[in-house]
Amino acid sequence: MAKLKICGLTCEADVAAVNEVKPDFAGFVIEVPGRRRSVTPEQVKVLVKGLNEETLPIGVFVDAPPELPISLLRDGTLWAAQLHGNEDEDYIEKIQNMTGKPVIKAFSIKTPEDVKRALRSPADYILLDQGAGGTGETFDWNLVPPVKRPFFLAGGLAPENLRTAIAKLHPWAVDISSSLETDGKKDPAKIRQLSKMLKQINTLEAYKKEREADS
Repeated sequence: MAKLKICGLTCEADVAAVNEVKPDFAGFVIEVPGRRRSVTPEQVKVLVKGLNEETLPIGVFVDAPPELPISLLRDGTLWAAQLHGNEDEDYIEKIQNMTGKPVIKAFSIKTPEDVKRALRSPADYILLDQGAGGTGETFDWNLVPPVKRPFFLAGGLAPENLRTAIAKLHPWAVDISSSLETDGKKDPAKIRQLSKMLKQINTLEAYKKEREADS
Protein backbone atom coordinates (compact mmCIF):
# COMPACT_ATOMS: atom_id res chain seq x y z
CA MET A 1 0.00 0.00 0.00
CA ALA A 2 2.09 2.91 -1.25
CA LYS A 3 1.47 6.21 0.47
CA LEU A 4 1.24 9.46 -1.51
CA LYS A 5 3.27 12.63 -1.09
CA ILE A 6 2.43 15.60 -3.29
CA CYS A 7 5.34 18.01 -3.26
CA GLY A 8 6.01 21.59 -4.27
CA LEU A 9 2.92 23.32 -2.87
CA THR A 10 3.25 27.10 -3.08
CA CYS A 11 -0.16 28.71 -2.58
CA GLU A 12 -3.66 28.34 -1.16
CA ALA A 13 -4.94 26.96 -4.48
CA ASP A 14 -2.40 24.12 -4.23
CA VAL A 15 -3.51 23.35 -0.69
CA ALA A 16 -7.16 23.32 -1.78
CA ALA A 17 -6.31 20.93 -4.62
CA VAL A 18 -4.54 18.42 -2.36
CA ASN A 19 -7.24 18.72 0.29
CA GLU A 20 -9.64 17.23 -2.25
CA VAL A 21 -7.74 13.93 -2.33
CA LYS A 22 -6.14 13.99 1.14
CA PRO A 23 -2.70 12.56 0.33
CA ASP A 24 -0.66 11.17 3.20
CA PHE A 25 1.94 13.93 2.90
CA ALA A 26 2.28 17.42 1.41
CA GLY A 27 5.71 18.87 0.65
CA PHE A 28 6.84 22.48 0.82
CA VAL A 29 10.21 23.60 -0.60
CA ILE A 30 11.50 26.07 1.97
CA GLU A 31 14.04 28.85 1.28
CA VAL A 32 15.87 27.18 -1.58
CA PRO A 33 17.31 29.92 -3.84
CA GLY A 34 16.64 29.50 -7.54
CA ARG A 35 13.74 27.08 -7.10
CA ARG A 36 10.45 28.36 -8.49
CA ARG A 37 8.50 26.38 -5.89
CA SER A 38 10.46 27.83 -2.96
CA VAL A 39 8.44 29.50 -0.21
CA THR A 40 9.37 31.30 2.99
CA PRO A 41 8.91 29.90 6.50
CA GLU A 42 6.18 32.49 7.05
CA GLN A 43 4.32 31.33 3.94
CA VAL A 44 4.62 27.70 5.02
CA LYS A 45 3.09 28.42 8.40
CA VAL A 46 0.05 29.98 6.73
CA LEU A 47 -0.32 27.24 4.11
CA VAL A 48 -0.02 24.41 6.64
CA LYS A 49 -2.87 25.86 8.67
CA GLY A 50 -5.13 25.34 5.66
CA LEU A 51 -3.99 21.76 5.08
CA ASN A 52 -6.37 18.93 5.88
CA GLU A 53 -5.41 17.42 9.24
CA GLU A 54 -5.13 13.96 7.66
CA THR A 55 -2.22 15.16 5.50
CA LEU A 56 1.17 15.51 7.19
CA PRO A 57 3.31 18.51 6.14
CA ILE A 58 6.93 17.95 5.16
CA GLY A 59 9.52 20.67 4.66
CA VAL A 60 12.06 20.23 1.87
CA PHE A 61 15.47 21.82 2.54
CA VAL A 62 18.77 22.04 0.69
CA ASP A 63 21.82 22.65 2.88
CA ALA A 64 19.83 24.97 5.14
CA PRO A 65 21.19 26.09 8.51
CA PRO A 66 19.92 23.33 10.83
CA GLU A 67 18.18 25.93 12.95
CA LEU A 68 15.64 26.47 10.15
CA PRO A 69 14.16 22.95 9.98
CA ILE A 70 14.57 22.56 13.74
CA SER A 71 12.46 25.66 14.44
CA LEU A 72 9.67 24.60 12.05
CA LEU A 73 9.62 21.08 13.49
CA ARG A 74 9.61 22.27 17.07
CA ASP A 75 6.76 24.73 16.63
CA GLY A 76 4.57 22.08 15.00
CA THR A 77 4.54 23.59 11.51
CA LEU A 78 6.16 20.49 10.01
CA TRP A 79 5.83 16.79 10.65
CA ALA A 80 9.20 15.97 9.09
CA ALA A 81 12.24 17.51 7.40
CA GLN A 82 13.29 16.25 3.96
CA LEU A 83 16.92 16.95 3.11
CA HIS A 84 18.09 17.28 -0.51
CA GLY A 85 21.58 18.71 -0.09
CA ASN A 86 24.91 17.54 1.26
CA GLU A 87 23.67 17.15 4.83
CA ASP A 88 25.83 14.60 6.67
CA GLU A 89 25.01 12.15 9.45
CA ASP A 90 25.80 14.69 12.17
CA TYR A 91 23.30 17.12 10.61
CA ILE A 92 20.62 14.44 10.42
CA GLU A 93 21.17 13.26 13.99
CA LYS A 94 21.17 16.81 15.31
CA ILE A 95 17.69 17.41 13.91
CA GLN A 96 16.46 14.06 15.21
CA ASN A 97 17.88 14.62 18.69
CA MET A 98 16.69 18.22 19.02
CA THR A 99 13.16 17.69 17.70
CA GLY A 100 12.20 14.04 18.03
CA LYS A 101 10.68 14.37 14.55
CA PRO A 102 11.37 12.25 11.44
CA VAL A 103 14.08 13.10 8.95
CA ILE A 104 13.93 12.04 5.30
CA LYS A 105 17.23 12.07 3.39
CA ALA A 106 17.18 12.19 -0.40
CA PHE A 107 19.78 10.38 -2.47
CA SER A 108 20.62 10.72 -6.15
CA ILE A 109 20.74 7.19 -7.56
CA LYS A 110 23.18 6.72 -10.41
CA THR A 111 25.16 3.63 -9.30
CA PRO A 112 24.61 0.59 -7.05
CA GLU A 113 26.90 2.25 -4.48
CA ASP A 114 24.48 5.19 -4.25
CA VAL A 115 21.78 2.76 -3.13
CA LYS A 116 24.10 1.18 -0.56
CA ARG A 117 24.96 4.62 0.77
CA ALA A 118 21.29 5.47 1.10
CA LEU A 119 20.54 2.26 2.97
CA ARG A 120 23.24 3.11 5.53
CA SER A 121 21.74 6.52 6.31
CA PRO A 122 20.65 7.20 9.92
CA ALA A 123 17.62 9.11 8.58
CA ASP A 124 14.22 7.78 9.55
CA TYR A 125 13.32 7.46 5.89
CA ILE A 126 15.31 7.62 2.68
CA LEU A 127 14.17 9.04 -0.64
CA LEU A 128 15.53 7.63 -3.88
CA ASP A 129 15.57 10.11 -6.75
CA GLN A 130 17.20 10.73 -10.12
CA GLY A 131 18.82 13.84 -8.75
CA ALA A 132 18.97 14.91 -5.11
CA GLY A 133 17.75 18.33 -6.17
CA GLY A 134 14.60 16.99 -7.77
CA THR A 135 14.87 16.81 -11.55
CA GLY A 136 11.49 15.41 -12.52
CA GLU A 137 13.19 12.53 -14.38
CA THR A 138 13.33 8.84 -13.58
CA PHE A 139 16.49 6.96 -12.71
CA ASP A 140 17.44 3.36 -13.56
CA TRP A 141 15.13 1.39 -11.28
CA ASN A 142 17.16 -1.76 -11.98
CA LEU A 143 19.84 -0.34 -9.67
CA VAL A 144 17.58 -0.82 -6.65
CA PRO A 145 17.55 -4.26 -4.97
CA PRO A 146 14.69 -5.28 -2.65
CA VAL A 147 14.67 -2.63 0.10
CA LYS A 148 13.51 -3.63 3.56
CA ARG A 149 13.47 -0.20 5.17
CA PRO A 150 10.65 2.24 4.31
CA PHE A 151 11.58 4.57 1.47
CA PHE A 152 10.09 7.28 -0.72
CA LEU A 153 10.42 6.90 -4.48
CA ALA A 154 10.70 10.12 -6.49
CA GLY A 155 11.82 11.29 -9.90
CA GLY A 156 9.60 11.47 -12.95
CA LEU A 157 6.66 9.55 -11.50
CA ALA A 158 3.45 10.02 -13.48
CA PRO A 159 0.28 8.11 -14.35
CA GLU A 160 2.15 6.49 -17.26
CA ASN A 161 4.74 4.75 -15.08
CA LEU A 162 3.27 4.68 -11.58
CA ARG A 163 1.93 1.14 -11.79
CA THR A 164 5.26 -0.21 -13.04
CA ALA A 165 7.23 1.69 -10.40
CA ILE A 166 5.18 0.32 -7.53
CA ALA A 167 5.12 -3.24 -8.87
CA LYS A 168 8.89 -3.25 -9.38
CA LEU A 169 10.19 -1.40 -6.33
CA HIS A 170 7.38 -1.58 -3.74
CA PRO A 171 8.12 1.85 -2.22
CA TRP A 172 6.63 2.81 1.13
CA ALA A 173 5.59 6.12 -0.46
CA VAL A 174 5.71 7.84 -3.84
CA ASP A 175 6.73 11.49 -4.07
CA ILE A 176 5.21 13.37 -7.01
CA SER A 177 5.33 16.99 -8.12
CA SER A 178 6.08 17.94 -11.75
CA SER A 179 3.64 15.55 -13.42
CA LEU A 180 0.79 17.06 -11.37
CA GLU A 181 1.30 20.51 -12.90
CA THR A 182 0.06 22.38 -15.95
CA ASP A 183 2.02 25.47 -16.99
CA GLY A 184 4.03 25.28 -13.79
CA LYS A 185 1.03 25.19 -11.44
CA LYS A 186 -0.59 22.30 -9.60
CA ASP A 187 -3.51 20.97 -11.64
CA PRO A 188 -6.47 19.73 -9.55
CA ALA A 189 -7.64 17.39 -12.34
CA LYS A 190 -4.22 15.73 -12.61
CA ILE A 191 -4.05 15.40 -8.83
CA ARG A 192 -7.46 13.71 -8.74
CA GLN A 193 -6.50 11.39 -11.60
CA LEU A 194 -3.26 10.24 -10.02
CA SER A 195 -4.80 9.84 -6.57
CA LYS A 196 -7.55 7.65 -8.02
CA MET A 197 -5.00 5.58 -9.92
CA LEU A 198 -2.87 5.03 -6.82
CA LYS A 199 -5.90 3.82 -4.85
CA GLN A 200 -6.67 1.33 -7.63
CA ILE A 201 -3.06 0.12 -7.67
CA ASN A 202 -3.04 -0.28 -3.89
CA THR A 203 -6.31 -2.21 -3.96
CA LEU A 204 -4.92 -4.58 -6.59
CA GLU A 205 -1.65 -5.05 -4.68
CA ALA A 206 -3.59 -5.87 -1.50
CA TYR A 207 -5.71 -8.39 -3.41
CA LYS A 208 -2.60 -10.08 -4.81
CA LYS A 209 -1.10 -10.40 -1.33
CA GLU A 210 -4.29 -11.96 -0.02
CA ARG A 211 -4.27 -14.47 -2.86
CA GLU A 212 -0.62 -15.33 -2.20
CA ALA A 213 -1.30 -15.77 1.52
CA ASP A 214 -4.22 -18.11 0.82
CA SER A 215 -2.34 -20.23 -1.69
